Amino acid sequence: MSHRPGPEGPHDGPSAIVVGADGSDTSMRAVAYAIGFARRQGTRLVIVYARTPGGGIGAMMDTTGTGQAAAMGEQDRIEVMLRELLEQALAIGTRTELVVRVGDPFQVLCQVAREVRADCLVVGSSTSFGHRIAGSLAVRLVRKAHWPVTVVP
Repeated sequence: MSHRPGPEGPHDGPSAIVVGADGSDTSMRAVAYAIGFARRQGTRLVIVYARTPGGGIGAMMDTTGTGQAAAMGEQDRIEVMLRELLEQALAIGTRTELVVRVGDPFQVLCQVAREVRADCLVVGSSTSFGHRIAGSLAVRLVRKAHWPVTVVP
């Protein structure tokens, strides 16, 4: 990493850290870890939340709309929770921003990491049994992304 000036003088750590959040316990631990890491390094933190798009086979089968409304309510709740964490991070002096986009979490994280020229990514580990078979976001990032990845248990 290059030696570059920052607001507090010379800076020798990462210039931007991107953390993925989806509201799960492990992703919230990843956000907490990334906030502390960014604060200690004096660097910018970008919290990324990839909302799932509406529609699909589940939406077609849900003629009442209650399933889609519940999913949107949950996504809204997660976004509010992340905005509260953003305010807490800013209050302790961590340069932090929240990016919310619709799409596949892997694609969204990679796109934001490229845009902000991230030095590393932080994500929570998956606790889903299905991910042991199909592969989790963390595994996909480690295998296919172009940044160092920290996986928080």
